[in-house]
Amino acid sequence: MSERNTLLRSLHDVGLAAWFGGSLMGAVGLNAAAGVVDDPKQRSRVASAGWNSWTPVNAAAIGAHVLGAAGMLMANRDRVRNQQGVGASSAVKTALTGLALGVTAYSRIAGKKVSDAGDVPVQSGAEPNEQTPSDVAEAQRVLRGLQWAIPASTGILLVVSALQGEQQRADEQARGRLSKAIQRRTGN
Repeated sequence: MSERNTLLRSLHDVGLAAWFGGSLMGAVGLNAAAGVVDDPKQRSRVASAGWNSWTPVNAAAIGAHVLGAAGMLMANRDRVRNQQGVGASSAVKTALTGLALGVTAYSRIAGKKVSDAGDVPVQSGAEPNEQTPSDVAEAQRVLRGLQWAIPASTGILLVVSALQGEQQRADEQARGRLSKAIQRRTGN
């Protein structure tokens, strides 16, 4: 049986929850809310101020999640090696984490372009209007897709994490270890 890893699990789960929830709120709430500001030149400033305030919190959340995930992987390395399905779910989770990190970093780069442009007219936080300068408009078009890719990838991570929680149940561990042992003996 596994030892308790409450701190690692907490870092993993709270970090991922903040990463997912903050990005979803930004896409649904913040970017849209900026669009109701009367002056189109102030809309980008409002959205950028919100995202710039969120960035250090998001970075801490991501760091907590990655630290917790790495620690849990180390703590469960025996199960990863010896329980059928755990290695595969861990590989999927690692790939999804890399994807979510890449999408988040790319989003920050595009968001910084919008923020650095200053007071330019836009439709909303992630949507240009006809007066938006072309470089800012392109960054906003990128952000329009990425604002949904981050909660999608982190949401899938939440689902894979739930699967891994199920894999830690005693009956799942026994069945998975037996399957892995049979597979090693038969070479299948």
